[in-house]
Formats: sequence, C-alpha cells, structure tokens
Amino acid sequence: MTAVSWVVPPGACDCHMHAYDEAYPLASTATFKPPHAPMADYAQVQAALRLTRVVVVQPTGYGFDNRCTLAAVASMPGRARAVAMVPVQVSDTQLQAMHAAGVRGVRMMMFPGGLLGWDALAPMAVKVQPLGWHLNVQFNGCEFVQRLPLLQSLDVPLVIDHNGKFLEPPSGTDDPAFQALCRLLDTGRVWVKLSAPYETSRHGAPYYDDVGLLARYLATHYPERCLWASNWPHPNQDPVPSNAALLNLLPAWVACDADLQRILVDNPAQLYGFDA
Repeated sequence: MTAVSWVVPPGACDCHMHAYDEAYPLASTATFKPPHAPMADYAQVQAALRLTRVVVVQPTGYGFDNRCTLAAVASMPGRARAVAMVPVQVSDTQLQAMHAAGVRGVRMMMFPGGLLGWDALAPMAVKVQPLGWHLNVQFNGCEFVQRLPLLQSLDVPLVIDHNGKFLEPPSGTDDPAFQALCRLLDTGRVWVKLSAPYETSRHGAPYYDDVGLLARYLATHYPERCLWASNWPHPNQDPVPSNAALLNLLPAWVACDADLQRILVDNPAQLYGFDA
C-alpha cells in the first residue's frame, strides 16, 4: 500500500473532496450513481494523509440540495468548510445561514450535471460578493482564451479546478489557453487547484507527465495562488487512484518547503477563512 513519503506540514488542507451518503437522495439531474462515501470513511483517508482541514465540495449529483455537504462540514467542527451549489434566486437570508454553517463559495460546474451556465456567473458573483465568498468554476480549460474577459470582469475571488481542467492537455506552457489561465492568476484574486491529474492526463499514472508539466509551472510561478486537493472519492475512476500517491506528487511539483507550506496551509487558510 502506498504511504505518504514526506513530512506534511501541520494544518494542511484538502481543498476539494465530495461526501456521498445513501441517506440523501440524488437529484433528478444526476448523471451517475456515486459510491457510498460518507465522512466517516473520509476521516480515515484524511488521517492517513496527515491532513488537518478539508473543503467539502457539493457534488453535482445532489443538485441544489446541500444537506449532505453541510452535514459533512458539521462532522468536523472548525476543520471543515464547504462549497455549495445554489440557484441564482437564492435569498440573502439563505446565504447568511449557509455562511454560518461553513460555506465559503459557490460551485459553478460547466459540465453535464451542472445546473447553472455561463450566463449565471455574473449574477452569482453579485449575490456572493457581500459575504466575501468565491466562485469555484470548472470547465474545459481549452476555452480559457474565449472565457477570459468574463472571468476577469467578475468582482469576486475565483477558484479554478484541477490544474485548469484542460481536456486536451497543452503540449507546452506557452499554449495560449494555459497562458490565459496564468493571466487570471496574475490578477491576485484567482486560485487554481493542483488536483486530479488523472481526469485529463493522456500519459496516465504514476506521474501524469503532461498534466504534471502544467502543475509544476503553476506551483513554481504562482505558489501564492495554488491549492492542493485529493478529489476523493474519485468519482467514475476505475481503478481508483491512490490518495497517498497523488499527495506524493506534490513535492515533485513544488520548488521548496516554504511553498508547500503556502499551498497546503497558508493559501487555504486565507481563502476559506480557517483560523490560524
């Protein structure tokens, strides 16, 4: 069994995982049946990875029903935050209640199963801006050039999933779409997750060299804008990747221990509002 092979700093955060519990019904818009993956199971993964904090991201399978995600956050008092999915019509009272429950962002998923499209991005930004929340946006990174003006125009922090989620990984870091992602990071209000390389890599395990090239560039040039995440329980992956093997990739991507501290501890604490 693969184990973590390096010293993970205290306070390290997993910035993207999903809780699935059969006690909560799937939405009619769900595109697949997820595994039963409750927080009790994740707690064992978290301990094995020597992580302290976690961000529970609302799965598309539950739609706008955030009960499972909020229950997951409640199970780890003070050590968990959430990214929810809400309709644009959500009330300020509802948002304030979710903030008190640990929500710090809204997921905008531009793939099948996502319930809001590009036209909802600006109105949602207006909704969450008073709370200091971010928008967590996932789409095909090959579209970064055409999406850049809209993303730059939003007056809220943004979080980009999975190394930019390039469905066709660029062959080099000078690729226009990848450089458009970098222009977003240059704004100082955008973060990117170094996570789930298996979702887009054409090279595959164990090193995912094509996506790893992008992750290494991001970690080297933008350590203050990077986060790390497990993407547990790795929906729709067969075989399921090793969580420890994924975490062991991080020191190969990151230039120094100080940047590991930034990516795993300091950046998440700032973005998600964890106490120091």
